[in-house]
Amino acid sequence: MKGSDFLKLTVLGCRGAYPNKDEGCSGYLFQKDGVNLLIDCGSGVVSSLQNYIELGELDSIILSHYHADHFSDISVLQHGVMIDSIINKTNKNLPIYGHQEDGLFTNLSYKTYTTGKTYQENSQLKLGPFKVSFLKTKHSVPCYAVQINSRDKKVVYTADTAYFEELVSFSQNADILLAESSLYPDYDGQKMGHMNSTDTANLAKNAGVKKLLLTHLPNYGDNGELLEDAEKYFKGEVYLLKSGWQEEL
Repeated sequence: MKGSDFLKLTVLGCRGAYPNKDEGCSGYLFQKDGVNLLIDCGSGVVSSLQNYIELGELDSIILSHYHADHFSDISVLQHGVMIDSIINKTNKNLPIYGHQEDGLFTNLSYKTYTTGKTYQENSQLKLGPFKVSFLKTKHSVPCYAVQINSRDKKVVYTADTAYFEELVSFSQNADILLAESSLYPDYDGQKMGHMNSTDTANLAKNAGVKKLLLTHLPNYGDNGELLEDAEKYFKGEVYLLKSGWQEEL
């Protein structure tokens, strides 16, 4: 990837609640120009990540919120960074970005190896080739959607949220909408702080995105029904994610 003109997305996990067999929870690796950015670090993500890069090659992490399926592998990752630093005699200090609206923020800093850093909704991070901005979502705990821009490419990750109008403008004209589809269409997402497949498809349609990737998938039922439902409402490209899925932009 070093020096590549492409923005590369690798799905390390896409399950909600808990990891299914051979499937991790939320974790998404963005790579460009030799820079490695991880967004969310749920159960199973650290294991999957090592199929693509060494732990010591991570440049930064962003956490959308502190529910376990987005956060639980942070502790083991910190130990991995520590071990890598000791073995390879580096002074690696990995920045982990999160919001401060929860006491768990303090867990992002570990000795000299990782440092917790804050982001705010009205600010933008510049992380190598990535410009990153945030939108607070409608969830049961404070949570932020993430917009990643690199040159003329735009990817939006909804994180966990019910449908709301501000998310449409935040996602407008995205090349990829990485959108949670936690619920089957007969469930009311507004009550649960999540989107069902119809909500997700309507978000993609109303925002005019090019490609919709369904993620944060339920651990039960036939996930193919989510795809079938989404395709009724969004006529662009739509895919049901799995661990190992890769896209280049």
